[in-house]
Amino acid sequence: MKLKFTILMLSILNLSWSQVAKDSTSNKVVVDTIIDGQKMVKANIKPEQVDSLIIRSFEDMELAAKIDEKWLTELYSGSLYDTIYKSVTELKYTPVDYSELPTDTLKARLKRLNARTPFNVEYNPSLESVIKNYLKNRRSSMERLMGLSHYYFPMFERELDNYNIPLEIKYLAIVESALKPRARSRVGATGLWQFMFATGKQFGLDVSSYVDERRDPIKSTEAAAKYLASLYRIFGDWDLALAAYNSGPGNVNKAIRRSGGYKNYWNIRANLPRETAGYVPAFLATMYIFEFAEEHGFKPERPKYQYVETDTVRVKQMITLDQVAEVTDLKIEELQYLNPSYKLDIIPVVEGENYTLRLPRYAIGRFVNNEKEIYAFAKAELDKREKPLPQLIENDSKIRYSVRSGDYLGKIARKYGVRVSNIKRWNGLRSNNLKIGQRLTIYPRNPVASASASNKTTKTVVNTEGKKTYTVSKGDSLWSIAQKFSGVSVQNIKDWNDISSNKLKIGMKLIVSK
Repeated sequence: MKLKFTILMLSILNLSWSQVAKDSTSNKVVVDTIIDGQKMVKANIKPEQVDSLIIRSFEDMELAAKIDEKWLTELYSGSLYDTIYKSVTELKYTPVDYSELPTDTLKARLKRLNARTPFNVEYNPSLESVIKNYLKNRRSSMERLMGLSHYYFPMFERELDNYNIPLEIKYLAIVESALKPRARSRVGATGLWQFMFATGKQFGLDVSSYVDERRDPIKSTEAAAKYLASLYRIFGDWDLALAAYNSGPGNVNKAIRRSGGYKNYWNIRANLPRETAGYVPAFLATMYIFEFAEEHGFKPERPKYQYVETDTVRVKQMITLDQVAEVTDLKIEELQYLNPSYKLDIIPVVEGENYTLRLPRYAIGRFVNNEKEIYAFAKAELDKREKPLPQLIENDSKIRYSVRSGDYLGKIARKYGVRVSNIKRWNGLRSNNLKIGQRLTIYPRNPVASASASNKTTKTVVNTEGKKTYTVSKGDSLWSIAQKFSGVSVQNIKDWNDISSNKLKIGMKLIVSK
């Protein structure tokens, strides 16, 4: 972790000029830097340098300046989940030619794996076929899943350990959902652990218009642990518990009867539903590949955030994720990734409930230190939205947008200077899923017109291209500038001025209209 400082915004960090004092011994200005309310460093600066200092927004971790477009697209792509689902339902057991893994080597590794897990991972030709098929044909998707696992597995392991569940169960979430919290099956099973509505309710998962706790990584894992523990008490075998998790205890009992009383999964597999017949082999093959990833040369890319690099703050007032994005300078896709249980990207405040916002650790202090201002901003925004329709809809400025390959709501919202929640409301969308060719109604913002009312107090001019520009003054930040112009977000300013960091210099001219 690397800290970078010059001088921090006074308004955001509660730093007053009383904390900027002159050092009589060195004829320099001593600037106290405040981090999360604590004095961290002192910087000696010559008095004549103060007005020309670079203004920086709050930073306490060096992260990539720009998020990989492919990663953002992946958050909304169902391809990985669809691939997993298809591979399980259409699993074949014909021999696969894969010379990199000799049968004797596989047998030895499975024996080692079998010794340290309660699952039955003894060698058989069918399992060998599945493992080699995955290694040969699904290497890329496995590597992507390994990357995502760095974020999710620590959560899973903690909850599984709390309920004395084998930690290898974490691999089940890969088979169930490809580690996509928003995954939804054709029959309505939802979340990382694919709970149906009734089963989720049975194990304490709240589902409402605003929140779906089946998509919450921690709460859904706790529910899955409870459910699996109950299934293990019934069958006394973890392989059968997994089969029952997929198809229900009744179908497993029927398979036992039809097989003549056998209780080993491999002996009753032919009598199980087709999907369940491929379920445990897919789980065991996934376990083998993850446990022996290094031996097979996998080099997964880690996700942007590790679980330990995030923390939660309890929400005290209704707030939307796009509002949080504006005040924390995070992309909305990142917030949706960290907070997948909020269906409409709105965090409600409900009596008796304790809803939280998960943020990168470096943004927690900034949020907590400025809660009063942030909630005031959120309330003002939400009060505007209480009107039946936004005023923008009263004119004829709407457009019809056709979704293209690689599009997702955040990308489209930034293009037209609107919010994700606006697009969802205008089009009656209940989720973030989009289809290529889908038509969306959008009411683009008109920053030029909306900013005109504040020209008396805002230093703006119109450049030769007809775009409104703003000159950065002392104390300005991207967030404070965005607030001066209705409908303009921090990300808009970054995009329009081709800047990726939060650094501003006094006197810099910024385009503040599209």
